Amino acid sequence: MKHFVATSTSLFPLWVIIFSVWAFLEPQYWSNLSFLIIPLLSLIMFSMGLTLKVEDFFRIFKNFKIIYLGILLQFLLMPLLGFLLVKIFYIEQILGLGVILVGCAPGGTASNVICYLAKGDVALSISLTVCSTVLAVFFMPSLFWLYTGSSIEIPIYQMMISIFKIVIIPVILGIILNSLGFINMEKIKLCLPLIAVIAIVFIITIIIGSNSNQIFKYGPKIFVVVVCHNLLGIFLGFYLCKKLNYTEKIARTLAIEVGMQNSGLATALAIKYFGPLSALAGAFFSIWHNISGPILASIWKRKNLD
Repeated sequence: MKHFVATSTSLFPLWVIIFSVWAFLEPQYWSNLSFLIIPLLSLIMFSMGLTLKVEDFFRIFKNFKIIYLGILLQFLLMPLLGFLLVKIFYIEQILGLGVILVGCAPGGTASNVICYLAKGDVALSISLTVCSTVLAVFFMPSLFWLYTGSSIEIPIYQMMISIFKIVIIPVILGIILNSLGFINMEKIKLCLPLIAVIAIVFIITIIIGSNSNQIFKYGPKIFVVVVCHNLLGIFLGFYLCKKLNYTEKIARTLAIEVGMQNSGLATALAIKYFGPLSALAGAFFSIWHNISGPILASIWKRKNLD
């Protein structure tokens, strides 16, 4: 079972490509399944909670300065980069909303796995992901309003409630179940990476199927923007940490946390408030950072840490 899960999850990028092509060629099977995206995202968050315990949160206080730096880079760099890329590439408003929404999102849960593969600080990675996810309830809608201006109505309160329901509640439930010890979680935890992979693949596939008619028209430009957004976030996160004299291990961890957004959350919110077309950036980001992340990890794990 362990070997099957490991093999299946290692082929994550391949599954994404195969199902994306299927959804593009035969969108009729996927275009009406948008209602599944939010439940699937909540399932991923619940799975993340099952890997944590209450004591894991104490790591935040032990690494307060690094946590502060990580959160600062997360919510300063990525929204600003998203905004600048929308302007530089002259992205249409509805598509630009999706790009900026991805930039305002917290760190993605996949970053913890990539951090482990890249020989980063996994405890710090988890702490940053949890902390940025909690703070996203306040920062994500506020930053989104800041960068999009008053020309469009931003449902800040409703977005805060949505993030709380989609992210915070499932994570807390997972932590409680894991901490109480009523059932043996070891066998269940073996399957969690595969469950997360399946859920993410389905989210991406549904988005591609729902927007198949628009991909040729808007796809190439949005994909270039997404690639630039992700790689610039990783590069600047790493570069700034090294300039501040942090170790290679810390720099890798913060680079991954900054560059790998919770694009699934951004996708769900884009669909909920602005329609399927605005979710293209989130869908493409989900595809790309799950390709760039493993590639980066495979390069870094071969290099010695300082």
